[in-house]
Amino acid sequence: MGDKAEKTKERILEEAYDLFAQKGFKDVTMSEICKRTGLSRGGLYRYYTGTEEIFSEILSKTYPLTGRMDKKESAAKILEEMLSTLQEEIMDRERSLSLAIYEYASLGNEGFFQILLKKAKKRWMDLMVYGMEQKEFKKVDPDMVSDMILYYYQGLRMWSRVTPLERKAAEHYGRMVREMLLEE
Repeated sequence: MGDKAEKTKERILEEAYDLFAQKGFKDVTMSEICKRTGLSRGGLYRYYTGTEEIFSEILSKTYPLTGRMDKKESAAKILEEMLSTLQEEIMDRERSLSLAIYEYASLGNEGFFQILLKKAKKRWMDLMVYGMEQKEFKKVDPDMVSDMILYYYQGLRMWSRVTPLERKAAEHYGRMVREMLLEE
């Protein structure tokens, strides 16, 4: 796919993300995405077959860790960047996909979310193992700690959509993860 096509796909995903955050999953149409992107229906369908495909691609985007670990980057630095991103997501209630995720899952897509969870858990576990090997992280049970990290984040992300959170809630999340993982 060419550079222009990649930019078009990225624009589609960005605009669709905003719509899903505002309206949930069920109320977003391809027509609305066309209006937001300026693409014709045919232009949009050249890239995606429907809102489900767009939404699943949005949710499938991942934090690129493997290449960073292969380059022997500092585990603590990778962790800090991940936590910074996650804390900003927690505080950005307008861009929360919590409602859309719930609606999408209720349409029989639980298997998709099990796969996403498994991948996210593996990323966290891989980072923990790498950090322990590099002697930057404490010896922890990666399975247990990854569950804590993932579910704590998702709970805060969901609650931020329902009620405004004080910044300290996101800061507590980051501090808790650092205290569990980082050597003093």
